[in-house]
Amino acid sequence: MGETPESLPGVWALLKRILDTLLAAAQSRVELFALELQEEKCRMVEAILCTAAVAACGMMTLSLATFTLVVLFWEHGRLAALCVLCVFYLVCTILAWRAFQTRLRAHSPFTDSIAEIKRDRECLKSVN
Repeated sequence: MGETPESLPGVWALLKRILDTLLAAAQSRVELFALELQEEKCRMVEAILCTAAVAACGMMTLSLATFTLVVLFWEHGRLAALCVLCVFYLVCTILAWRAFQTRLRAHSPFTDSIAEIKRDRECLKSVN
């Protein structure tokens, strides 16, 4: 009743600006979340590939170790080559396993999104 027609558009403009700011903040957070989700997907694919490498190298190590034991009393020239290959595949297995463990421990998911939301909350607390 006490409001004039001129003040009404100013209120609507202010509300539109506030809503636009809120939507822009929400949009940037959703975009950040989508980007981090893509990074997590890539990280999971890398983890799966490392797991496959560990399994493959481990199987090769076991196969060559078994074959080496079978050939142990056969000719002496082949034994050295089989031992070297067995050690090589064992080293590959250990390196792949360490790479797998490092990738799993190195990164916690969505840290940037969580940090951004915490900064937003701090900004809101400091305004009040």
